[in-house]
Amino acid sequence: MNRKKFIESHGATCSNWTWSWSFINEKEKTIIFGAWDLYTKGNLSLILSDSWLKNKKGKKPAGYGQSKEHIRLVEEEGYKLKIFVMKHSPVNDESDEPPTIESFEEVLKDRILKRIDNGWYASDDEISNLIPEEVSSPELYTEGTSNTITVNTYERNSEARVKCIEYYGYICVVCGFDFKRTYGSVGEKYIHVHHIIPLSKVRKEYKVDPVKDLVPICPNCHAVIHRTTPALTVEQLKNILKDPVTT
Repeated sequence: MNRKKFIESHGATCSNWTWSWSFINEKEKTIIFGAWDLYTKGNLSLILSDSWLKNKKGKKPAGYGQSKEHIRLVEEEGYKLKIFVMKHSPVNDESDEPPTIESFEEVLKDRILKRIDNGWYASDDEISNLIPEEVSSPELYTEGTSNTITVNTYERNSEARVKCIEYYGYICVVCGFDFKRTYGSVGEKYIHVHHIIPLSKVRKEYKVDPVKDLVPICPNCHAVIHRTTPALTVEQLKNILKDPVTT
């Protein structure tokens, strides 16, 4: 079954079958989003972001306005939200053309809508257990490509970690938490180290700069940053802490 027939089998339609990634069933007041596997982590799927407002050429993607209206219907008019997962084809990753669907799951999943900073996420409202761990590793500063290196491999780099902490100290750069101040000697010299550059943007082997590429961050902030895909930036999480009710 192709995507159009799959969506129509659930009573939904769209403005254009070529560029749409969101669909509407007016009768049942349901919005369906195609959620890219690249932007799905655990129980959270990024389905729309303000950063998608313009493509590489500075033009507004054809489906953005429709998807923004569909988001409004869920937020303001009580439409139900469902998603299906789409597998991204890497063929045109470097081009300005719309992403290509390699395949998709012929299953609709009920979701609720969550606004996190500048993005809208489909969530099942369960707490994800995908929390990055901090484990020592003997790797040097050289890092590999994004499709073979995990988040933890970057952030466990032992020498880079030491240099990062020598520069910043053991205080979380997001919330200011100090383990020693709170827990005493048992919390002394403990902190996670976070890699600032998203893995999806690392396309070749390079050397990590412990000051520019890494920052110390507490486990709570670290877990929340990696709860979304793409991961939140340090500044985005700082903004959320300033006004958590509206994000």
